[in-house]
Amino acid sequence: MLPTHKALLDNHLATNRRRSILGFRLPIYPPPENMTPAKPSKRPVSGVLLLDKPLHLSSNTALQQARRLYRAEKAGHTGVLDPLATGVLPVCFGEATKFAQYLLDADKAYTATLKLGEASTTGDAEGDIIATGRSDISLSEFQAACTALTGNIRQVPPMFSALKHNGKPLYEYARQGITIERKPRDITIRQIAIQHFAPPHATIAVQCSKGTYIRTLAEDIAKHLNTYAHLTALRRTATAGFDIAQTHTLDALAALSEAERNALLLPCDALVRHLPRINVDNEAARKLRFGQTAPYTPNGSLKSNTPLRAYDENGVFIGLVAYFSHYGSLKTIRLMNTVPAAE
Repeated sequence: MLPTHKALLDNHLATNRRRSILGFRLPIYPPPENMTPAKPSKRPVSGVLLLDKPLHLSSNTALQQARRLYRAEKAGHTGVLDPLATGVLPVCFGEATKFAQYLLDADKAYTATLKLGEASTTGDAEGDIIATGRSDISLSEFQAACTALTGNIRQVPPMFSALKHNGKPLYEYARQGITIERKPRDITIRQIAIQHFAPPHATIAVQCSKGTYIRTLAEDIAKHLNTYAHLTALRRTATAGFDIAQTHTLDALAALSEAERNALLLPCDALVRHLPRINVDNEAARKLRFGQTAPYTPNGSLKSNTPLRAYDENGVFIGLVAYFSHYGSLKTIRLMNTVPAAE
């Protein structure tokens, strides 16, 4: 049996200690070649990576692989994609994680492929087929169903989702055959465009609000047609103004040097660019960075307690602040660390 890593290391250290005690003036042995190399050191990198999440990987697994490539000390993502789904997954490193929550409320866009006439346990191709129905749907029928579900609607979240009940994800109950009652949620389907229609398959492009489950939308379209449907493919094409054309795959990132990967990171304030911007003088910036309030007179009307992007005289992003009209001052919400990130 081959010696373990620990046994090799213990033997190596013990040999060198014995030589030291006996007073041998011989070179210290290098570690054995078959010892596991040390893990790459982590670094305080900050920024936003627009990742094209691959098929069959969970969002967290994709996040961890990107984190290892960048050797980032801290990382997080801005919304979960199912393993079946691919596409835009903004990954936040370092200081950017402070602002990730501001992308959760953003609109999203998807391209989804449906198979009409079949229902699955999970609402997608990963589940077992549990019911069949008609699939001889006409284009006009399908268009009418899509139109009926466009606008402000109510949607019941699927059991196979990460929503929690008593601290436990719904999908864990679903895997045990337990159904939990879910309340309908208000969502907005801004547009459903039919890209391809060849029954039993159809491909649609969807623009929607946060909290929309495309699997459930597919099932609801089928209900309008008095049949069943499930997803066979799903790709997120946009979120919060970030487009699929801006994304990078894990394979492409792995082929780059560290400097080339760094150049692909967006600045931390890219996550909050939808918020109003204000510029402050350096004295106000100093106070804000120390967590103090700073006097401020807006150029125009400014709603009190609204999150604002604040920048100093050099155009450096300070963080998010709120303006309180009653006091005529700014108060910090989330601040950037003033210590520069590693190169």
